[in-house]
Amino acid sequence: MNSKPLDLSARNAARARQAVLTKPPGSLGQLEELACRFAAWQGKSCPDPLRPAITVFAGDHGVTVEGVSAFPSAVTIEMVRNFANGGAAICVLARALDARLEVVDVGVAGDVSALPIVHAKVRDGSRNLAKESAMSADEVEAALEAGRAAARRAVEAGANLLIAGDMGIGNTTASAALICRLTGAAPEQVVGRGTGVDDVGLANKRRAVRTALARVAWENLSGLDTLAELGGLEIAAMAGFYLEGARLGVPSLVDGFIAGAAALCAKTMEPDLHDWLLASHRSAEAGHHLALEALQLQPLLDLGMRLGEGSGAALCVPLLQMAVRLHNEMATFAEAGISGKNE
Repeated sequence: MNSKPLDLSARNAARARQAVLTKPPGSLGQLEELACRFAAWQGKSCPDPLRPAITVFAGDHGVTVEGVSAFPSAVTIEMVRNFANGGAAICVLARALDARLEVVDVGVAGDVSALPIVHAKVRDGSRNLAKESAMSADEVEAALEAGRAAARRAVEAGANLLIAGDMGIGNTTASAALICRLTGAAPEQVVGRGTGVDDVGLANKRRAVRTALARVAWENLSGLDTLAELGGLEIAAMAGFYLEGARLGVPSLVDGFIAGAAALCAKTMEPDLHDWLLASHRSAEAGHHLALEALQLQPLLDLGMRLGEGSGAALCVPLLQMAVRLHNEMATFAEAGISGKNE
């Protein structure tokens, strides 16, 4: 499943326009190239205004029995209810952005069938990755497809910018294991405090990740295998979401630590995927910078955030909107009757 090629002629036309806008060349810094990237993504020298769609994927993690979280697994189902009621941070941000928001249950360990969300449950939570494969091959494929289907729904509804969010107690442990395996980094570099665990909890997380990595250390795993062994249902769904967005020619704004792990997994399946990804922010969670480096992405913001839900990505949308508007609406030197740079 290949990514759609970028429209390089549209990008070049956008760069040519940037060169004649009423400002010193390069004076808007990264905003200039961001506008040109959207030109390449949309195939238009002047991109359309951004229409973001946010999808939050929820799933539980069997590894929580190892004492890796400051909160019980029951919080996943409680937060999904909070999403449905509009009370979570991402709900506030989606309303502020007038963005489409969808919540998808791919693996919540409990009955949420009465909630007005998308029901695509593969199983009631992943297995304990410290002891066995988190998912079977069939389960990881089903979770990937749940993410692909969500991306298709968002694009069919008119989105031209995709954001994936996450909810799942224990998912920073799974994400740390994935990042360690895919970058070669040690658990001490990647495993952070997640939900705010104390020193005992941090030691438990590192031990769980080390045990999981040792379990598969001598195996030659594909990207899909790695996701099945060490990932989680909502992480797999996010990977599918990114892959389908790139296939459809719609960029994704990648959130924080869990999103970075999902994007890394997706990139192992589609090496050109990074052409369709934009990193929103640098998470305060340890090791996120290693995922960004492996993805060849530079974050737009660094606000010390580590909430997840797609919140960091959502906060970047107004910045990106301004980059596009500046590009489209500023006058050129000729239009404004202003002399250009001295020869």
